[in-house]
Amino acid sequence: MIVGQVNSLHEAVIPIKVYDANGELIEWEATIDTGFSGYLTLPTIIIEQLQLFYDRSETYTLGDNNNVEFDIYRATLSWNGQDRPIFVLLTESAPLIGMSSLRGCSLFIDVIDGGSVHITSR
Repeated sequence: MIVGQVNSLHEAVIPIKVYDANGELIEWEATIDTGFSGYLTLPTIIIEQLQLFYDRSETYTLGDNNNVEFDIYRATLSWNGQDRPIFVLLTESAPLIGMSSLRGCSLFIDVIDGGSVHITSR
């Protein structure tokens, strides 16, 4: 089970663990974004720290119907005790965890300040 918390901005935040190029797990917090169909977004500074492998650039349509090109990197996410290969979009926002990472899981969010966030595998 992955356990997080709702912050004062009403964001559901969870800890995430991603392997760096040396095989060491690095942990951050990421906000759950149910409107994001990908796996994970990370800013440049974290992608450089992890030394992730560049894969390609791809155009995505945002919620406001604008098309934006993103650089995509390959990474390995430690998720609920299992390693998962994922794609990471480079953005300059705080880390976001998307619906592809949540696939096959149940998500519970108690949407109050300090509320609990629980993700369990099905």
